[in-house]
Formats: sequence, structure tokens, C-alpha cells
Amino acid sequence: MNAPSYTYIIKKRCAQKITAFYRNVSKKYKHTYSEELMHKNADDAYNSMYQIERTLLRREPTISRWSGYHMANTDKWYFAYTIDGDTITIVDACHAQNMHDK
Repeated sequence: MNAPSYTYIIKKRCAQKITAFYRNVSKKYKHTYSEELMHKNADDAYNSMYQIERTLLRREPTISRWSGYHMANTDKWYFAYTIDGDTITIVDACHAQNMHDK
């Protein structure tokens, strides 16, 4: 049996969270964290979103602001998303070290 084929929509807020996180890391560690590594880490985070509902399995959200969404995570990133038919919309992202209610 074939796995379902999904269309993925990544909301601007989600992309901005990933980009901002790695930009801040590069500012903090400007002498040791290269621009190339920053882009690789961001690309890895973006690419991992396409594994939602495939290898990144659906979970109940662990933070209240994601109530009503599904959640999936890698070792570094957590994603809030919705599913409508075969379309997965990723609405938010949060790095693992920031996963807490404010």
C-alpha cells in the first residue's frame, strides 16, 4: 500500500521563526557559526517539514498556544499544523529549546 501523497503549505510565520532563530544563533556565535552552517541548518528544518505525517508522526500539542492544531517534531524543531484532505498546512514552528508556554 502506498503512503498518501500530501501537498504542504508552509505559512510565512513558520518560515520566519526558523530564519530568525538561526539568524540569532549566527549573531550570538559570529566567530564560530558560519553563514553556510546557518543556511544548512535552516534548510534542514524546512526539509524536515515535508516528513510530517510520514516519518514525523502526529502528536497532541504540549503548549497551550497550539491547542486545536496537530503537532510533530524532529530532534530540534516542533511544528504546529492542520490537515485538510491531502493538504498539510504548517502554521508555526518552535525550536526545541524554546518549547514552553510563555
